[in-house]
Amino acid sequence: MPKVLISDELSEAAIDIFKARGVDVDFKPGLKKDELISIIGDYDGLAVRSNTKATAEVIAAAKNLKVIGRAGIGVDNIDIPAATAKGVVVMNTPFGNSITTAEHAIALMFAAARQLAAADVSTQAGKWEKNRFMGRELYAKTLGLIGCGNIGGIVADRALGLKMKVIAYDPFLSVERAVQLGVEKVELEELLPRADVISLHVPMTEKTKNILSREALAKTKPGVIVVNAARGGLVDEAALREALESEHVAAAAFDVFTIEPAKENVLFGAPNFIATPHLGASTNEAQENVALQVAEQMSDYLLTGAVTNALNMPSITAEEAPRLKPFAALAEKLGAFAGQIVDEGLDEVEIEYEGDVTKLNMKPLTATALAGILRPLLQDVNVVSAPTLLKERGAALTESTRDDSPTYDSLIRVKVRTGGGWRTLAGTLVAGQPRIVEVKGMALEAPFHPLTLYINNTDKPGFIGALGTLLGGAEINIATFHLGREAAGAEAIALVGIDQAPAEAVMTELKALPQVRYAKLLRF
Repeated sequence: MPKVLISDELSEAAIDIFKARGVDVDFKPGLKKDELISIIGDYDGLAVRSNTKATAEVIAAAKNLKVIGRAGIGVDNIDIPAATAKGVVVMNTPFGNSITTAEHAIALMFAAARQLAAADVSTQAGKWEKNRFMGRELYAKTLGLIGCGNIGGIVADRALGLKMKVIAYDPFLSVERAVQLGVEKVELEELLPRADVISLHVPMTEKTKNILSREALAKTKPGVIVVNAARGGLVDEAALREALESEHVAAAAFDVFTIEPAKENVLFGAPNFIATPHLGASTNEAQENVALQVAEQMSDYLLTGAVTNALNMPSITAEEAPRLKPFAALAEKLGAFAGQIVDEGLDEVEIEYEGDVTKLNMKPLTATALAGILRPLLQDVNVVSAPTLLKERGAALTESTRDDSPTYDSLIRVKVRTGGGWRTLAGTLVAGQPRIVEVKGMALEAPFHPLTLYINNTDKPGFIGALGTLLGGAEINIATFHLGREAAGAEAIALVGIDQAPAEAVMTELKALPQVRYAKLLRF
């Protein structure tokens, strides 16, 4: 009988599910690190929330561990590389607290609009300052959503029920999905001056860090309300403090902060600022939901081998794993390449399989490719949630197969439609290793170097020399260099593996070269 340890406070309903499914379970919250290490070797599964730290040391001592289940989304407390190296599946429950988080954002919006926190303190102090707290209605106001995925979509639905107008900026939100939700899809530059209230619902990535920067805040409508119940670091906190003091921003309400626990913060004490201690998922219902989900998922895996919401492996059987593993690596890297060159929103995805790979289970390969495509903007995406997240944004997915491949034994081609045009690339396995063999229909063969410059240029004399001189002057070493072109003097591509990431100024110089049409630093 499989045995699971619950090492954090979890709903009793989770214990009941484990027992009902035939899984032995021990409930021991509050274990110290040494205590956890001393007993973890007896368990097949470990169920945690955020307090238990499943470090490499803990995982190394877990001789029988097969799965770690996180009741919630974030897995910062789990060493996923260590778990993967040891063959331990890491699962989370990404959708269990969506409604709760959305409701908290709505609550913060109301609290900021009506100055509830300050009015409460004043009233309980016996002041009765009725004329001081002049609020504003949300009715007929414009809510600007930065991010309109699962949680943002729920916020939009609630806001529409309040008779607000909702506009949304989300590169992955299709026009069709926006119509379905009843929101107007806009660019960020249009949202900023139109929104009466701005609510953020995006993950924290390099692209979203300080998405409400000092410059962005300056473009907002005077008197705007800013709500952040998503992730710390999405807003320039110092700049927001200044905007609150100048009254350009009328009020702000935050549940998340750049540094947490937030014992101190530049926003604390600012006029018309409301803070809560990361309560987005803190309801009985949400905690019950994630507890039930993690118990079901872990039981399924331990008893049947089914994998749900895994962050470190595709959903495959033990029999399929040896053959699928190298193709999964290829699919992930092709997806990562495609995702990093989606610059104007993702409208559609096509994945084509040719040759011997069509005889395998392609579903996990497609999920792996989609995760690679979505990961640059959606930090918490995994191979299981990726198809759902793509569907939520209304982006169409097409898969096709061809029994024979003209050139290779197997080939995977990924196409993404962005900004009204298609971007395509294809790859294969060479001696079991992933290789790029086609970009924009142009043939070449290149490895997925950890740092790769992707350059689309015109095939004119002097380009390679100018590029080499520019990189050499910046002391950037070239590791690999692969070229492809349509024809002499026509369109061409270069994939340049480099050992050091170029500074922004170097990338600006590169893009300014007369032959360059497009340039991007890719990370694999």
